[in-house]
Amino acid sequence: MSTISFNELYTGYYKKSVLFVKSYVHDGSIAEDIVSESLISLWEKMKLTEVENIPHYLLRVLKNKTLDHLKHLTIERRAHQKINHILNRELDIRISFLMDCDPDELLSNEIQEIFKNTMNELPEKTRHIFEMNRFENKSNKEIADYFGISVKGVDYHISQAIRLLKHSLKDYLPLILFLLHH
Repeated sequence: MSTISFNELYTGYYKKSVLFVKSYVHDGSIAEDIVSESLISLWEKMKLTEVENIPHYLLRVLKNKTLDHLKHLTIERRAHQKINHILNRELDIRISFLMDCDPDELLSNEIQEIFKNTMNELPEKTRHIFEMNRFENKSNKEIADYFGISVKGVDYHISQAIRLLKHSLKDYLPLILFLLHH
């Protein structure tokens, strides 16, 4: 419908449109993207119908696309703030728990009782293998030789003991794993 070419439209309006949009989005590449989309939108409109006031129409398109971008940015930033707030609260809780952690009370009577009861539930051979490994610092090879079983058999008994201990001490698991692993 219009006799103006896209090059003429681009040349006539691109620079001042970028300056206008950039004053709101504060990012040159985003401003250029918005302006390019707006000019293409204007050009598509001009192919279908007569646009009487090109600067006025272009300004409206630029305004709407810029507003859409800024609204999206606002939503994105609010989501990031909420996520950061949740992460900060969770971090504060972890810091608080760790600050309250008293090394002198790590193996409280309650934990010792649970540990002792769980060890008593283990088959005698499994318990003995676990104790030799964890408390007597015997290697899996030494234990295997002592019991006349394979190293894989020793691994199996140790993993069975750890599995049962993990289940019994699940509330204390981070602490217990720290203390049991060497």
